[in-house]
Amino acid sequence: MAAKKKKGQLSLRFSEDERIPKLAGVLLLFFALYLFIAFTSYLFTWHIDQDRVLRFSWQLLLDGRYEMANWLGRLGAILSNFFFYYLFGLPSFLLVYLLALMGSAFIRRIPLYRFTSRIRYTVILIFFLSVIFEFLFGTFGFPWGGALGDTVNLWLFSFVGTAGQIVLFGSIAFGLVVWRFNPNFDQLSFGQAMQEIYYYFEALLQGKLFRRAKPTDLREAQSKLRPGPKAKRVSSGTTAAETGEEEEEDEEIDIDIPALPANLEQGAQLAFDLNRAANRPAVASTPGDLELEMGYSAPDERPPLVENVPDLNMQPLDLAQEENPDHSEPYDPTLELSSYEHPVLALLNDYSDQKVEIDREELEANKDQIIETLLHYKIEITKIRATIGPTVTLYEIIPAPGVRISRIKNLEDDIALSLSALGIRIIAPIPGKGTIGIEVPNKKKQIVSMKEVLMHEKFKKAKMDLPIAFGKTISNEVFVADLAKMPHLLVAGATGQGKSVGINSILVSLLYKKHPSQVKLVLIDPKKVELFPYSKIDNHFLAFLPNQDEPIITDTTKVIHTLNSLCIEMDNRYDLLKKASARNIREYNDKFIERRLNPQKGHKFLPFIVLVIDEFADLIMTAGKEVELPIGRLAQLARAVGIHLVIATQRPSVNIITGVIKANFPARIGYKVTSKIDSRTILDAGGAEQLIGRGDMLLSIGGEMIRLQGAFIDTPEVENVIDFIAKQQGYPEPYFLPEYYGDDEPPGKTELKYAELDEMFEDSARLIVQSQHGSTSMIQRRLKLGYNRAGRIMDQLEATGIVGPSEGSKAREVLIYDESELERFLADLRTKR
Repeated sequence: MAAKKKKGQLSLRFSEDERIPKLAGVLLLFFALYLFIAFTSYLFTWHIDQDRVLRFSWQLLLDGRYEMANWLGRLGAILSNFFFYYLFGLPSFLLVYLLALMGSAFIRRIPLYRFTSRIRYTVILIFFLSVIFEFLFGTFGFPWGGALGDTVNLWLFSFVGTAGQIVLFGSIAFGLVVWRFNPNFDQLSFGQAMQEIYYYFEALLQGKLFRRAKPTDLREAQSKLRPGPKAKRVSSGTTAAETGEEEEEDEEIDIDIPALPANLEQGAQLAFDLNRAANRPAVASTPGDLELEMGYSAPDERPPLVENVPDLNMQPLDLAQEENPDHSEPYDPTLELSSYEHPVLALLNDYSDQKVEIDREELEANKDQIIETLLHYKIEITKIRATIGPTVTLYEIIPAPGVRISRIKNLEDDIALSLSALGIRIIAPIPGKGTIGIEVPNKKKQIVSMKEVLMHEKFKKAKMDLPIAFGKTISNEVFVADLAKMPHLLVAGATGQGKSVGINSILVSLLYKKHPSQVKLVLIDPKKVELFPYSKIDNHFLAFLPNQDEPIITDTTKVIHTLNSLCIEMDNRYDLLKKASARNIREYNDKFIERRLNPQKGHKFLPFIVLVIDEFADLIMTAGKEVELPIGRLAQLARAVGIHLVIATQRPSVNIITGVIKANFPARIGYKVTSKIDSRTILDAGGAEQLIGRGDMLLSIGGEMIRLQGAFIDTPEVENVIDFIAKQQGYPEPYFLPEYYGDDEPPGKTELKYAELDEMFEDSARLIVQSQHGSTSMIQRRLKLGYNRAGRIMDQLEATGIVGPSEGSKAREVLIYDESELERFLADLRTKR
């Protein structure tokens, strides 16, 4: 059975070998380049080589005495003549496009089904252009449409005549345009028709004709993403590395069987039958996987990749017809950065060569010590089972009838003394099992690499909103959880126990799985050095205030402004959900993808926002209630609108982790701490003081606790991932949060010199006074300025007294009502220069 299993694993890994599609892609690109050169040369040398290649024989291909004018010799002349003369003529160049398209798709690991419509349109266009070219230019000698176009034209001429061919070809061309672009003719005027024709020719010249359809409203072509054939692309294959070896199946081995391996793989289980009475059957205990409801699930139980995206053309609801009159295809938020590539696993280090095996003698010695210690206190057990993990081995014991669990629980220190081990932890009883667990650290510990966790199928196939790969469980299984269902996470532990590595593993998990349009990160780092590398991806994944110099927030004042700005963003999102009659961000985005929400009414696609605070204790010490109040408000309300918090601290005291914060952070991670009081502050239970450090953690969600070994990722690996993303094209500007000014430092009126004002200050002032609408976005849109410059001009307008202070998301009050009064005011400013 073992041989068959290993053979099946090898065949599976070979079929999933990423090198095969890459090599196929390289081969297709080679053929595309070869045919392009041959076809291009044919345009200039066809009249020289045609006499020889028309009398084709194998001797012509193999005999070196025949010389051809084609740039690629005899084979190039034969191939180009075959495609041009005997097949399609000049449209044969579109075959080069198809080969290049498929080759690049294989190399970039993009499934071909995403290009099905493009391939179909191209093939139809080849046949149609072949007939059209032969009809228009067939009398000039050059094989414009090839034998195919010539044959079809001769048959059509004899069947419908020349006039019939013209009408037929025009109707076919018009039908192809309708089929591909589905234009709306209800409100199409002559001017719009000219714009449509201009767009099609422009798209054809720029090579966009076969990529996606044009939005109906041309005036919004730059502000709206073009719809694509996909509904919502959520990248499932974010990496291109091979899947690691499958975990060994759990197995129970009786201690009396002599044929046992000397070394054991981690994740295996050993059962020791200690029942010496023949008439008393041993109690069997089947270990189960430690899973959480919010964590990973079986692949068959996961929801489909794209949910609730109906065919809008068949939508019977009046709402869909009213909001989607042109029957557009579903909106795709990833199209603006359609060329974005997720990081590859080659950027991470592989620690598989450091994998250690647990010695059987160590398991036997620990088992004997546990049994001897319990018997010394007259506690009998019937069975003991060992589950081997990467850093800890779990011994599950079944006590004899009549033994009180509290007696075993009280022997925690005695068992630790007998095993000479640090970090003994007793679970009495194990939830959901009829056993008592004793966790004993391994003498040889294994590093759980981030690469090993990310390449696992549980992460690659996770259908979660915000998947996070934490590490491995005590049974050596990869653990993946959804931050959106936690919905907030509190991380605490002593210095040097793995908090910063854990924060990096959370962020890297999101970077590997999500597209920049789907999630934005707000990073707060009072220590100023831990999260600084992420500043390079500000135009991809980061969100911050518009007047902020650095994308990573370090100053306490900026932290207060950012938290209050997130509260404004939360309120704005709730307003959008109210208008859309949606209960949460998932329902809202589904409606927007289905084009049931009108962007002209303020609706937009809402990405998830993850707020990460690396050292929360420092903020509480310096700002106190100014930080605690917005954090508490976000923790209570923000989950429904897609704003989630990850807070880390190394001081888990009650004045830092207050009752308001604990009540709204049901998901908590406890690393090793120094006292049981700190463990109870974090987890509301003991156990964190008995961890062994270096990424060993306890994850508590709703009272259920699981021990994990966190995935290790080093700083150079994080920098490699960030550099990979930063080198790609990002958005023109970062994701800006709403403006916010604190009560302690309002911009207010100040005496500004005229030379210090922006060059567009006067034009902006006139625009504001004329419209009586003080909005930064209006200045940006009407005067075609960047957001940062428009914000500085608005601050100058407020400082000079033209507009009032900011009122959150509302427009500012205009303090000057007459244009003549404004001109006198500007004249006074000039005289004071």
